[in-house]
Amino acid sequence: FSQLTFARFYLPNLVPHAEKAIYVDDDIIVQDDILELYNTPLKPGHAAAFSDDCDSTTNKVAVRGAGNQYNYIGFLDYKKETIRKLAMKANTCSFNPGVFVANLTEWKLQNITKQLEKWMTLNVEEELYSRTLAGSITTPPLLIVFYKQHSSIDPMWNVRHLGSSAGKRYSPQFVKAAKLLHWNGHFKPWGRTASYTEVWEKWYIPDPTGKFSLIRRHSEAYEAK
Repeated sequence: FSQLTFARFYLPNLVPHAEKAIYVDDDIIVQDDILELYNTPLKPGHAAAFSDDCDSTTNKVAVRGAGNQYNYIGFLDYKKETIRKLAMKANTCSFNPGVFVANLTEWKLQNITKQLEKWMTLNVEEELYSRTLAGSITTPPLLIVFYKQHSSIDPMWNVRHLGSSAGKRYSPQFVKAAKLLHWNGHFKPWGRTASYTEVWEKWYIPDPTGKFSLIRRHSEAYEAK
């Protein structure tokens, strides 16, 4: 995993003078005015707003081979005493941290970054993450820290699982209406086997340095094997 995977944990350090910020993964396309997402209201005391995995948009898709990834038990090992002591219900809806809005003032007040670091350290020591986890090592600590302490974003601002398989999951009309498209999963839009690559290609601008194009060719060659 790249160290940049954890950049979202350090937003106050990256934009120290900002009061609010949007985090998005690199496998997304924004199709509407992102100011609407930025203006997502956060409840008092909440440091972030995420898209819940039980929303109607997400439930259109079943994630194959990823265990039960719609609730907490899909990400955390409830056999571990440290997890049980938190008294978090295993069937609580999880959320997707690939797109979120953060209140950085509240984030700093609650020392969210230090809390996340604590759970990363404990996982190294005790292996607290579920063994069915589908590779998202940043999600479990966020689920713990923000358990019932986060606001919600409009699910159309994180239409996801476009990369969960090479097949079409949504209708063309739905994809067109989505405010944000998210290719989370193993099939990325810069690879040959991804879904909805025509949407990605519509907005794709080649890197003038040529570095991204080289990475892309290597990715396609790997997928072809």
